Amino acid sequence: MPLIRRERRSLFGEILDWMLTPLLLLWPISLALTWFVAQGLANKPFDRTLEYNAYALAELLSVQDGQVRLNLSQPATGVLRADESDIVYFQVLAPSGALLAGERDLPAPPLDDPAPDEVRLRDAELHGTDVRVAYIWVHLPEAGPVPALVQVGETRSKRSVLATEIIKGVLLPQLLVLPLALLLVWLALTRGIRPLHQLEERIRKRRSGDLSALDTEAVPIEVAPLVDSVNDLLGRLHESMATQKRFLADAAHQLKTPLAGLRMQADLAQRDGTSTDELKQSLLQIGRASVRATHTVNQLLALARAEGGAASLQLQRVNLAQVVVDAVHDSVPRALEKHLDLGYDGADADSPRAVLEGNATLLKELVRNLLDNAINYTPSNSEQPGVVTARVITDPFGQVLLLQVENTGPGIAAAERELVFQPFYRPLGTEADGSGLGLSIVREIARQHGAQVQLEELAPGTAQPGARFTVRFAVGGAGRA
Repeated sequence: MPLIRRERRSLFGEILDWMLTPLLLLWPISLALTWFVAQGLANKPFDRTLEYNAYALAELLSVQDGQVRLNLSQPATGVLRADESDIVYFQVLAPSGALLAGERDLPAPPLDDPAPDEVRLRDAELHGTDVRVAYIWVHLPEAGPVPALVQVGETRSKRSVLATEIIKGVLLPQLLVLPLALLLVWLALTRGIRPLHQLEERIRKRRSGDLSALDTEAVPIEVAPLVDSVNDLLGRLHESMATQKRFLADAAHQLKTPLAGLRMQADLAQRDGTSTDELKQSLLQIGRASVRATHTVNQLLALARAEGGAASLQLQRVNLAQVVVDAVHDSVPRALEKHLDLGYDGADADSPRAVLEGNATLLKELVRNLLDNAINYTPSNSEQPGVVTARVITDPFGQVLLLQVENTGPGIAAAERELVFQPFYRPLGTEADGSGLGLSIVREIARQHGAQVQLEELAPGTAQPGARFTVRFAVGGAGRA
């Protein structure tokens, strides 16, 4: 049990966080940008006034008797300084640096290349107070090459007031719009995930046995891949349940006959007056019926294992030639009992070209069922022994690997070559003992390994054409179909 339990994440909360977090982070940035923009907007009209005053003072400069003079009357000075909010300062310096009018303490502009008759703006400090200064270098040809300096400055009170008003005009609507935007985002997100709740309700209302596919047209495009995955899971679950039901039905059907035989023979053995020979005969029949029932159960289990192992097929490198050789050795006693000529032909058991990616247990089951089928259905006696041959053929280019099991005999009619791969189907007229499941197991195992099974006549056009089963494997990555 984990010491720290991981909390379940909320899709609604996560999307809401990703939508609101940038919005809340951008709002302070918007405040800062608004402040800088407001400062610029507030400076423009007042800077123009300063520029105008600087130009006006420059126009009042003249040269008389070789001396630079400022023709500024006292009333004009009063008008220049008149301001309700800020203090206005000015300074006029002659080319020699002598103060012609204004404040001597107004800081001098930077010692850059003075542009003639061009007003420049700068920020300065006077008596511990920030001021905005407009200055102009005035060239007077009669006074020499050195220009005169005219400066006009004022404190920044009304600029701050105007900037504050601009910020209020911009931010107050934002303060009203931001909660409304948050509410709209909440409502939009709630409406956006409503199809998920509707899908949840449809799934909850389903009956326990309803495994039909969900309607992908009734969900948004973004949810459609999830619904497709659920439909795929439902399809595989339906197939698995159908396989289980079919297995139970087939098992009940196939075991009914041998069990009935066992019961009948047991009843016959218990009759009064049963002789020793009759009792032995009943016991012999009971033994045969039990062997048949055991074989049927084993085949049913093998088929169930083959059909149910597709989801968890464990692949490994398997030498098919070695598997076939081992299966042939295990089948020799049955072949000798039927006077069959059983042999192996093909790639060596240690050939690297006979290696493929597959499940060793299922491949052994495939080969064993092909050999059992050939042994069961090949006519043979001591005078005319039948022939069963297993063969592994490798491809020199390493693309395919062939497994062949062929036998002599009457073969299989063309009309029945596809039917013999169906569960419990047995060709008409045959008296061989079997459950009819071997070839079904072969095809299922081959399908899980991405292989193909073919059935053809061994000697076409003859009285005994025989049969050849060929399993074609794609070497280099077995894929489940």
